[in-house]
Amino acid sequence: MAACAIRRGLLSSASKYNQHKCTHRILSVIDFSSGLDPKRAQPLCSACRLYSFQQTRFMSSRNRPEGKILEPVGVFEALKQHGKYETGQLFLHSVFGYRGIVLFPWHARLYDRDVSPAAATDSKPDSTAHGSKEVKGKMHTYYQVLIDTRDCPHISQRSQTEAVTFLANHDDSRALYAIPGLDYVSHEDILPYNSTEQVPIQHELFERFLLFNPSRNPPFTARDTLRAWQEKNHPWLELSDVHRETTENIRVTVIPFYMGMREAQNSHVYWWRYCIRLENLGNEVVQLRERHWRIFSLSGTLETVRGRGVVGKEPVLSREQPAFQYSSHVSLQAPSGHMWGTFCFERTDGSHFDVRIPPFSLESNKYDKAPPTGYPL
Repeated sequence: MAACAIRRGLLSSASKYNQHKCTHRILSVIDFSSGLDPKRAQPLCSACRLYSFQQTRFMSSRNRPEGKILEPVGVFEALKQHGKYETGQLFLHSVFGYRGIVLFPWHARLYDRDVSPAAATDSKPDSTAHGSKEVKGKMHTYYQVLIDTRDCPHISQRSQTEAVTFLANHDDSRALYAIPGLDYVSHEDILPYNSTEQVPIQHELFERFLLFNPSRNPPFTARDTLRAWQEKNHPWLELSDVHRETTENIRVTVIPFYMGMREAQNSHVYWWRYCIRLENLGNEVVQLRERHWRIFSLSGTLETVRGRGVVGKEPVLSREQPAFQYSSHVSLQAPSGHMWGTFCFERTDGSHFDVRIPPFSLESNKYDKAPPTGYPL
């Protein structure tokens, strides 16, 4: 199995990171089943009791018939506490462990039900709240990224690598199509690094979208094809609202995306994609067993959906594999609506508990543009 030679939990808290000068060569190897979770760090240095990775080389490994081969990947860079990462920034995903590169940033409104209203900075209330708790949003940075295709097989059981989908053109027989290896990553999930390779990420869109420029930092700049693709597909790629809530140490994060409208049987059908991440913030092993959705449409209908697992899986969340991420779709015969619900989890002793899915709105764009263009030529 491919792996990154950095011990789980390289990160200490961001505030402590910049206060320590010592560096450590990373000697141990983890696999992708563990991620790079900073909450489970074991100190490398008895003096500082922290993980510091400034100027530390890290490695990846790959399977060959003769066995596991370690390969140098790059050098870690300091985390950005302020501002954002630029197009072309190489990174490791702190939760799923894959290698990736930033295409461009998005600014989203984060509605966090775990934060008291007084701690939020945005004055806009959460119009999707079906409970008694008023939630205000704060601005947060997310990134559109490419995933290294060499890492996709090793994360596919925990995160869909074809999760970014589009409605097909009207003359296309397929209802949906996907761009493999495209993901959304929050600012705190980025572990930045640099590399001397001109093609450090393997993805069929890498060289179509990015140009190597050694005079810049990071040394990869956006090609005109990337700018054009972003502009044409902006309405279907952009995320505007993120919703998050924790129940009994299980945090659920939801990001809805409007996909467009189609005509069917003399009526309009509006489509959304929603991405959900489940994270186990505790030490107890739990397994997702059922989902229970309530879907309200502006047309006045209220639909209830129950089923086993999600996307055909019943993932186990543990200390070793704390997160699972997937995408799904919903359609309404109205331009807006709401969704909320619960996930039923099972503990190792056989007991069950419900985890709240934060309510979120389904809003269509004010006008529909041409269908997404898909891959650039």
